[in-house]
Amino acid sequence: MQRTRWILAAAVAAALCGSSVWAATPAQQGNIGIDLSGIDHAVKPGDNFFDYANGDWLKTAKIPDDRSSTGTFLKIYEQTEKHTADLIRSTRGDHAAPGSNERKIADYYAAYMNEANIEKLGLKPLKHELSAIHDIDSKNDLARVLGSRLRADVDPINATHFHTQHLFGLFVTQGLEDPSQHVAYLLQGGLGMPSRDYYLSTDPHMVEARGKYQTYVVALLKQAGIKDADAKAKTILDLETKIAKAQESLLDSENVHKANNLWNMADFAKKAPGLNWTAYFAAAGLSDQKQIDVWQPSAITGLSALVASEPLDAWKDLLTFHTINAGAPLLPKAFADLSFDFYGKNLQGTPQQQPRWKLAVGATNTDLGDAVGELYVKKYFPASSKAEVQQLVQNLIAAFGERIDTLSWMTPATRARAKEKLTTLKVGVGYPETWRNYASLEIKPDDPLGNHLRAVKFEYEHQKAKLGQPVDRGEWWMTPQTVNAVNLPLQNALNFPAAILQPPFFDPKSDAAANYGAIGAIIGHEISHSFDNTGSEFDAPGKMENWWTPADLAHFKAATQQLAKQFDQYEALPGVHVNGELTLGEDIADVSGLTIAYIAYHKSLDGKPAPVIDGLTGDQRFFLAFGQAWRSKIRDAALRQRLSTDVHAPAQFRALTVRNLDAWYPAFKVKPGQKLYLKPDQRVKIW
Repeated sequence: MQRTRWILAAAVAAALCGSSVWAATPAQQGNIGIDLSGIDHAVKPGDNFFDYANGDWLKTAKIPDDRSSTGTFLKIYEQTEKHTADLIRSTRGDHAAPGSNERKIADYYAAYMNEANIEKLGLKPLKHELSAIHDIDSKNDLARVLGSRLRADVDPINATHFHTQHLFGLFVTQGLEDPSQHVAYLLQGGLGMPSRDYYLSTDPHMVEARGKYQTYVVALLKQAGIKDADAKAKTILDLETKIAKAQESLLDSENVHKANNLWNMADFAKKAPGLNWTAYFAAAGLSDQKQIDVWQPSAITGLSALVASEPLDAWKDLLTFHTINAGAPLLPKAFADLSFDFYGKNLQGTPQQQPRWKLAVGATNTDLGDAVGELYVKKYFPASSKAEVQQLVQNLIAAFGERIDTLSWMTPATRARAKEKLTTLKVGVGYPETWRNYASLEIKPDDPLGNHLRAVKFEYEHQKAKLGQPVDRGEWWMTPQTVNAVNLPLQNALNFPAAILQPPFFDPKSDAAANYGAIGAIIGHEISHSFDNTGSEFDAPGKMENWWTPADLAHFKAATQQLAKQFDQYEALPGVHVNGELTLGEDIADVSGLTIAYIAYHKSLDGKPAPVIDGLTGDQRFFLAFGQAWRSKIRDAALRQRLSTDVHAPAQFRALTVRNLDAWYPAFKVKPGQKLYLKPDQRVKIW
């Protein structure tokens, strides 16, 4: 789940567990954790459960002009955004000690907000980078510049983030086959649009996007005072199209077995000729590495060949554009507006830019995430909350363990390995045990783009410094103020940031059914990722290893393929279906997470019947809470982009996960002939 945090987390265990580990908490009158007014009773739950749970809300909900979507996640995000903004503004640079985190936060935010200064600076913040491109006189020079631009801006396994405008991206984590060692992973990049589909697809909307992209490239180059902008834009788009053709697909990129390619440094010249790899790695500060894992080998080979085959001037034009394009949001308004018009209006369908303070808060959260996070948890998530929330997570883990014990299809050998992995799962709740040290990061009150560029370089150096060092099993990959949660397959670990624990996902005043259906399913989802189509490839220490018996593996793959076909049937836009193979890992986690949340909810009742509240049974409230957790309304353009770049199915289809649980059918009297009805043998049961 990629995809909130708060002092409510202090009461999570009490609301879900009560006086004993599993005891439920009764709802206070009028607060059952369900939006009764949002339900559309004209829709049969068995025909479209998402529309039934959210239909009346959908009829009146309006997407804010500065957003591409709205729904449950935005509601929580905006609440968190407000609290974070208050904390950032409270730092006040003139009151904070020089060099302190508070001073850096204050100066970063102030610099971002000073639009008059940004206008005055013009392109000056990019002078060094643009001069380096201008001075490229040979392919060896090109290799050095490309290497100097390498950044740690991809994450193929935790965040499933594969996109970078740089020719390559760096990811650092433990080895796929040797969990004791950190490895540098090199991934494909080089595109200005979100994915290769935007360059290669014949879909009319994608073709239209290419035309608008070329217009944008021309406009941005002209704004920068670059001559022959039309010709250069054509050159840039032609080169990016060749890069797109060389790239591997997102589906292939997700396959960790295809990513297990350790190359010695000498292998690069042999397996990927064209780029001066010695110069590249020297400029990137990676010359001391003995091996690098090449995540997408055919793409690395193809991109290196393009360095040799394409004219030097074409590469210089591409680098110039990418440099200006990446910095555009922090350049004068004319640049920022052009950037938003293309990436916001055209690709996301968002009509209006966000207020400046929201952009500044988001940027500060990104570049000084731990510094802001430390302030956040001090106010909204005290250390005393950790133990209570950890108990909640353990309840879900226990439910998963019980589920493993009762799987009739699983052999004892595989069951033992699964239980070993589950019992060694490391759970991070709220915030990391150690905070990032920003002492060496220079932040100036009058250099917003420079601050960002230095922060990105600081992150690169931080990740690179892990090479050769012991693996930290407790490493966090999200900040506490992130409205999300994550499973870390290689670390066999979970991160639940403080920000995921507030209404409507969790409310201490709601009854257990709603809390288990919302936050319980989210927690269950992340636990289940350790056993999805990717997580199941790794053992307890995080080594890529097949720990399944052949019969169990065959059953698992058959069940997951059945789920993939189920999601293939969902039509997100006219003629555009969900790719069930692409979203399979998230869909497995949704089914399994909802299953164990349901088990844990009934365990919490301690043998007593669930109360009927406002005419709803416990099971009805549980499933409605899940359906409303995925409440969402999204612009078509943004949906189209997500279908091309996101491994998560659209929210309205994730809500339909309920059709795979037997208990949902009697809860809502779902009968054969209704659209979501599945025969018992068609309901996917994995974990």
